Amino acid sequence: MCNNRKNHLWGAANIPLKRWLPPQYEDGVRQPKGWNAGRLYNGFELPKPKEVSIKIMGSSIKCEDDAYSHMLVEWGQYIDHDITFTPQSPGKPGDDCLNSCKNVHPCFPIQALDNLPSAQSCLPFNRSLPACFNGFGRDILQAVQQQQMNAITSFIDGSVVYGSGPKVNNLLRDLCGLNGKLTVNEHIMDPKGRPYLPFEESLQSVCLHGEENVACFRAGDSRVNEGLPLTSLHLLWLRQHNQIAETLKHLNGHWNAETIYEETRKIIGALHQIITMRDYVPKIIGKEFFDNYIGPYEGYDPTVDPSASNVFATAAFRFGHATISPVVRRLNASYQEHESFPSLKLHETFFTPWRIIEEGGIDPILRGALGTQAAVPHSNKLLTDELTKRLIVLSIPQDMDLASLNLQRGRDHGLPGYNDWRNFCGLERIRTLEDFKRVVSDASVAERILQLYKHPDNIDIWLGGLVETFSSGSRTGPVFSCLIAKQMKALRDGDRFWWEADGMFSQEQRDELLKVSLSKIICENTDITEVPPDAFIFGKYPSGYVSCNNLPAMNLEAWREENSEDLKQCDSPGQIENGDYILFKIAGKLVALYSCYHGFKLTGNALIACEGNQWNNKFPHCDGIF
Repeated sequence: MCNNRKNHLWGAANIPLKRWLPPQYEDGVRQPKGWNAGRLYNGFELPKPKEVSIKIMGSSIKCEDDAYSHMLVEWGQYIDHDITFTPQSPGKPGDDCLNSCKNVHPCFPIQALDNLPSAQSCLPFNRSLPACFNGFGRDILQAVQQQQMNAITSFIDGSVVYGSGPKVNNLLRDLCGLNGKLTVNEHIMDPKGRPYLPFEESLQSVCLHGEENVACFRAGDSRVNEGLPLTSLHLLWLRQHNQIAETLKHLNGHWNAETIYEETRKIIGALHQIITMRDYVPKIIGKEFFDNYIGPYEGYDPTVDPSASNVFATAAFRFGHATISPVVRRLNASYQEHESFPSLKLHETFFTPWRIIEEGGIDPILRGALGTQAAVPHSNKLLTDELTKRLIVLSIPQDMDLASLNLQRGRDHGLPGYNDWRNFCGLERIRTLEDFKRVVSDASVAERILQLYKHPDNIDIWLGGLVETFSSGSRTGPVFSCLIAKQMKALRDGDRFWWEADGMFSQEQRDELLKVSLSKIICENTDITEVPPDAFIFGKYPSGYVSCNNLPAMNLEAWREENSEDLKQCDSPGQIENGDYILFKIAGKLVALYSCYHGFKLTGNALIACEGNQWNNKFPHCDGIF
């Protein structure tokens, strides 16, 4: 909260996803599209998501991307989890969406086709958790319409590493070590003695090992265990945080644990922003779109709302689902199939962190992401069968279909259709089949889609955006390029703590931050010794690969801070139990700001100043909240 000084909730966790266009509910308030049987749209019923999936989406093969590695795909999922998370509604006691095929809130089951056996008459689906009532504004209807929640901070701020609230944040910190580090697994290490993520201790969190349930890893985002490459990136950043914290502690012996932690977190957040905006986004939307829609950074703009939008979270940024390969490659030091740990079908990697522990750590997985081509979307080959026929969702005891889930989720959120978003982006509406053929790379796909939807205005935004011909130099069509660009610009310009904003870092520190690449971070936290300079660019080994020693590294000497004259006058502030402090200057005066850990409240003065040769107030203390 309070990133924006006037609008304290902009970008905060647990607020409604932002609406760029008003929702379209069947009752005008909360009923999803397709809720009422027989309801007509432009004279026709909407096709069932399952029918769209079967007739349009599924593919047993995927085309390979000549330009980009599979790491581009993995970073997309990882950074998406830093920006948006829409929780599902658990309903009230007695609600059973697993065994109901009726539309009764919060259940909105995905109806199967009529010719399937009755045992498969629907796939379970819980509606998204409604956000709290938003209050009456100038538009009363909009105030009472159902909105969906973003449970995490919208900012690219490393919340995927640190969490989006104090409870999770404190669970992840090594508070006992007084070293500013994140906690690591106490039971196991990788083959070379490097740390693993800690285990999740919640009884509700279980992962899969054949027929057995085993422990999951814990991280800043609860989806950490969804796939092996995603888990590997989480682990990479845990190690990077602890490595930076250890160096800063050595450079600045007068810093306490809180200062080390906060300064390290600030650096990690900046690296997430740089890798995403400099290296990732231009490849997704194309340089031309990036220059025209996002452009160079011109400073923090307090009038820009950085909150994640509903259409971005529910449709546009889900373009990446069509870039997922059916196989997770695991490669050896020569970027060949690993002798001991062969590649796996995608469904064999869902919620299986044990494979990292028992099958060679994260190095073979990261090499696989670097040394394998991304799957490139094609309108006639969209989602792999591994996602449409064998998707595993832990809470559901049957294989799910990601395409159907995405289409149903868009209708659950009342997203306007594809044509409305074309209009929003300044593009011409699709009125005829010939219009549609001009924007879709495969004319037969355009024909099949209109045969199903009957009218161009009925096409779901996720499907319409996915089948568009790519914009120049991009991996998305004009609509998704527009929506992603608009969101990314808002995340940058509306963030008071963006890494380039005034006062965030010195020029020397900014220069050092810009040296960092994802490839170098991989080098520094694994035993991988050769990488492509840009982790997202594909090259067939050894062509284009370089030694890790040849990649520039960030010199943390830029963060060295000499003991101030004030500290020579005043002793170090007192350490308090169940809390800590950070030091900084206000109007040239050294001050210590105290805070308590989650579950404790501060009694006494939070802020004390060094005046003369002593602190001007008694040190506060932290009392437990009972």
